[in-house]
Amino acid sequence: MRIVVDGLGVELTGAAVLTDVDLTIEPGSFTGLAGPNGSGKSTLLRTLYRALRPTAGVVRIGPDDVWRTSTRQAGRRTAVVAQDHGLEHGFTVLETVAMGRIPHQDRFGREHAHDRALVREALDRVGLSWAAQRRFTSLSGGERQRVLLARALAQQTPVLLLDELTNHLDPGAQLELLTLVKDLGLTTIAALHDLDHALAYCDALVLLQGGRVSASGTPESVLTPDRVATVFGMRSAIVRHPLTDRPHLVTALPEIDRPDAAG
Repeated sequence: MRIVVDGLGVELTGAAVLTDVDLTIEPGSFTGLAGPNGSGKSTLLRTLYRALRPTAGVVRIGPDDVWRTSTRQAGRRTAVVAQDHGLEHGFTVLETVAMGRIPHQDRFGREHAHDRALVREALDRVGLSWAAQRRFTSLSGGERQRVLLARALAQQTPVLLLDELTNHLDPGAQLELLTLVKDLGLTTIAALHDLDHALAYCDALVLLQGGRVSASGTPESVLTPDRVATVFGMRSAIVRHPLTDRPHLVTALPEIDRPDAAG
């Protein structure tokens, strides 16, 4: 499902957070959002999943303005793994994942065998079937991220929005979940801090700086040495990964001029 962002602007407490953002996300693509802290990545995602109303512009998912659709319709189109999930109550893992089925249930909230099967399947896919009866709050940060991804998978939507999915995960688990998400074939937008992950997994990359789109395109075309130096203050180069042969971003701190030691 295609996503179009046209002239998007967001102001918070009178200050511009996003300005004139234009994007087109192609159906089935995995698009990354990158940029320094405070560049507007999470704010942009929040406008897409109706948590923050923009002050200018429009967001369309498919043919419809997301702010003119019903909550139920939005829940059938877009699943979210957000940083501020707000789940600090005593729900079990199974109950948490089952929340993903709410947009598909009737007005009485009746659960059917099909819903239960999708919930179990989602838990299997993230490797947490063993934790089904555990309390969500008893899990580690990384395990909670997996539960929230399972809830999004159970929602069975064509669009998936991820805000720092790999937070709290060890390196192996990060790669496992990114591979899982990539293989889903959904229209996915993910805010990512790790530029090498963006290079390895994303079909397209949007670089934000100061609330504006600084560059967009393929990850290799966006993450040029000059641009990485300007936006992130690092030296960088794209090389072939020695194990996977995929593009791999290596970075280093800027060179600092020092007096000759012999002098």
